[in-house]
Amino acid sequence: MTKKKNNGVQSLIGFERFTRFGVKTDRTEIAFFSVEPTNISVLSAASIDSKIRYLMTLLSTVPDLEIIALDSCECFDSNKIHVKNRLQNEQNESVRKLLQSDYSFLDEIQTEMSSARQFMFAVRFRREKDEQIFNAINRVDKAISEHGFTARRMTKSEIKRMIALYFGTSISGDEISDIEGSENFEFGGN
Repeated sequence: MTKKKNNGVQSLIGFERFTRFGVKTDRTEIAFFSVEPTNISVLSAASIDSKIRYLMTLLSTVPDLEIIALDSCECFDSNKIHVKNRLQNEQNESVRKLLQSDYSFLDEIQTEMSSARQFMFAVRFRREKDEQIFNAINRVDKAISEHGFTARRMTKSEIKRMIALYFGTSISGDEISDIEGSENFEFGGN
């Protein structure tokens, strides 16, 4: 008898489990740091140049450091297209006004959130033991702060939120349960 292959999304992306430090994939363990963004629109040109130099120095100090930039919320384009199509086909003027209001609301939210970005640093570990990973994470954390960035290691729920937003399974990044569908069952003995 042959063993059935796991064809789920988890297997497709190589995700195995959450660990003390982040995420374990089929090839690496990844620790994530959430970076507090800097509003460069209020900085002088010299301050921006300084930030860029700090980042370049950080990346040369920690060459395995990866930078991730994501929207911190989902895009509303498909919803807006649906409402626009409904508007074109709707005959009832009261419903058309409601649809127009919905479209304007979605447009306003998308405009407000278009600048909402989430920045992260990631470090991959290939074969290191837990103690080595712990020490490396502390060194990276120290290097990040020494180079003028405010960052903290992401928690399991923050990583789950990031993954949910990336794969479009959550518009707002609501908390996702560890076991899909578990909210529909009552666990425990009577």
